[in-house]
Amino acid sequence: MPPRGPARETSAEGIRPHIPILLLLCASAALGLTAVISLDRAIPESKVTDRPIAVDGDGYVSSEACQACHPAQYETWYGSFHRTMTQLATPDTVRADFDNVRVENTHGQPMVLTRDGDEFWAEFDDPGWEGADDQRPRIRRRVVMITGSHHQNIYWYATGHDRAVNVLPAAYLIDEQQWAPRSAVVLHPPGQSLAMLNGHWNAICIACHTTQGKTGFDTPYRFEAFDSQTIDTTVAEFGIGCESCHGPGQAHVEANRNPLRRYSLYLGEAQDGADVGDPTIVVPTRLDPQRSSQVCGQCHSVWEFYDQPGERVANDAGLPYRPGDELRDTRFIAQPSVDRTSGAMTAFVETDPEFVRGSFWPDGMIRVSGREYNGLLDSPCFRQATDPGRTLSCFSCHTLHKTADDPRSVAEWADTHQVSTEGDGNQACLQCHEPMAEQVTAHTRHGADSSGSRCYNCHMPYTSYGLLKTIRSHTVSSPSATESVELGRPNACNLCHLDKTVAWTADRLDEWYGTPVPPLDDDDRTVAAALLWLWRGDAGLRAITAQAMGWSPAQEISGTSWMPPHLAEALGDPYEAVRFIAARSLRSLPDYANLSFDFVGPEQARVDTALRLMQEWRADPRSRRRRDPELLFDGDGVPRLDAMRRLFDQRDRRGLFLRE
Repeated sequence: MPPRGPARETSAEGIRPHIPILLLLCASAALGLTAVISLDRAIPESKVTDRPIAVDGDGYVSSEACQACHPAQYETWYGSFHRTMTQLATPDTVRADFDNVRVENTHGQPMVLTRDGDEFWAEFDDPGWEGADDQRPRIRRRVVMITGSHHQNIYWYATGHDRAVNVLPAAYLIDEQQWAPRSAVVLHPPGQSLAMLNGHWNAICIACHTTQGKTGFDTPYRFEAFDSQTIDTTVAEFGIGCESCHGPGQAHVEANRNPLRRYSLYLGEAQDGADVGDPTIVVPTRLDPQRSSQVCGQCHSVWEFYDQPGERVANDAGLPYRPGDELRDTRFIAQPSVDRTSGAMTAFVETDPEFVRGSFWPDGMIRVSGREYNGLLDSPCFRQATDPGRTLSCFSCHTLHKTADDPRSVAEWADTHQVSTEGDGNQACLQCHEPMAEQVTAHTRHGADSSGSRCYNCHMPYTSYGLLKTIRSHTVSSPSATESVELGRPNACNLCHLDKTVAWTADRLDEWYGTPVPPLDDDDRTVAAALLWLWRGDAGLRAITAQAMGWSPAQEISGTSWMPPHLAEALGDPYEAVRFIAARSLRSLPDYANLSFDFVGPEQARVDTALRLMQEWRADPRSRRRRDPELLFDGDGVPRLDAMRRLFDQRDRRGLFLRE
């Protein structure tokens, strides 16, 4: 049985099963006096004063109450990254090394991490200091919470101001097992100062990173006045618990204390095959496609409160949405493709002029990760479907719980973003497009086993960015050259055929599907699309392209010998995130696995590394295998520096902050 979470307070007596006293006595005898002492010293959540606490109330009883009757579902939820979206900092949850570690890659002077028993501490420059930088004092604070457990750990420390927490000046990258300055893991304009996040978790992150998060302020929340406010923060559960998707469970638990009721419901369904469910709880898959997807959309969307443009602030009542409700009744879901001139959208843009550009492509397609519901809303398979049984929804591809017939481990299932076994291949699309099953290769013009015959590679390409990587677009669309020429968005064909031009793509789409060829300039006809994006695109486009160069299907079809000089140039990109991704893609190439590169190191060191790589590449005779002019090489395989410089001078240098 998985270990339970922290001690909790309960406001509904008897809701949670108690442990028999006899069992405790037996356990204490077996474990000895030390175990008894540790139990006695456990601090109830209500007595904790320096961080947010978990309490019952408002009909919420926590996921622990679900375990006894739903052990299989509990197990898969427990292994998911939803559960670990927010965790208390304990020896079981902290992934980074705190054993007297000195972290150089951070804002200000090095951060020093230490551990005292089961407590974790950090010493760093005071982020709230308003004096001269050379006089900035050091502070030492206890780390109390963690956000994220899949790709990054963001560590939060107790500020000493009520239950307010603030973020450490460095984030921990799990796969790389390294720390990076907090600002470096976000794609934002170089030199732009990110606001100190004092209270940010209490006011904003809590909304989507916990279950029924509530924060009470004595005055309206403002970053600049936070230290003078009284603040109290509680959650029903840290992380995304069962009740985030199924709704408050108290009525369900109380109704099903009666075993006759439980078995009558079960037997009734088993006999007549009707999936009637239990009216005391919400099961998202029993809702219609729109309402079921809104359960996911409550977090996986770009949204704001109608009456608070630019703010997504928690309050002492919690968010009003409950699974099964109409999501738009209580919040504004941004959809620039259809409501760019609406009153609500106009209000948000007036408050934040970069509101749209920071999250969407020019035509309104979402471009940041974690906002997949916005993409679904624009998908014809969702928007235009008339048969509820054949309407695309989140559950067409994803599962809340790993099914019994899924041969993967819970960890493997969770690592694929909870995609079902059917959703991982063409079957997800063939559920509705049955006739296509017999003509996949005729339709795709690619071999049956080719990555080009995977529906999602063409119709859901990697055009969304977040967490130092890309994810698939969740707007199901068809590739076109127009989206690249007019919108600056990578098309699916050239994200795989990185060595081909936009004109090459346009000609084939016209020949195969009759897709109109847009007006093309000389570069569209003579330079590989990926290099146009990498050399002259905006920072987000450069990040996506650098990531594509590390994607194995693209490497297999496009070759890799020509990539090093272009990725080496990206090591000097002014955006830290682009440099990180370029180095990671370089390490995926032959002979570069051991590349040593500090993406936040001194500029001269980064330049020296790029120059060394370029020189080594030119000295390697294998590098001259490709002499394609569209890859910016001359007839001898030597890089055309003049062409590279010309494209570099055309770069989109507008500052870009992606709201991932």
